[in-house]
Amino acid sequence: MNNKLKLAFDNEMAQAKVAYNNANYDLSFKHLEFAHILGQKYVIPHTISHCWMLKVGWQRSDVREVIGQTFRIIASVIFSRIWVPKGNTGGADVNPLKPMPIPDELKQYIDE
Repeated sequence: MNNKLKLAFDNEMAQAKVAYNNANYDLSFKHLEFAHILGQKYVIPHTISHCWMLKVGWQRSDVREVIGQTFRIIASVIFSRIWVPKGNTGGADVNPLKPMPIPDELKQYIDE
């Protein structure tokens, strides 16, 4: 992960954690989705984003998110280096195999 991408990922994670600690789970999840997009090609960042999504799902008592993230955590360890659907936000509400458009604010960090 290049330095620019790592800084962007770390920034999104930091913002997600602040929102989480303030019980603003919707905002936390939005930052986690951005972190997921930025880190999905790298095993550790990818897995970290899913672990935090699981935490948010747990706090929301969202059974679908908790179950979905449990499977996505396992998949992130196995598939991050092999293949990931570019732009996928990583939540349980989206198909884990579906490529998605990269948000404009993240395009500068992602190789097209």
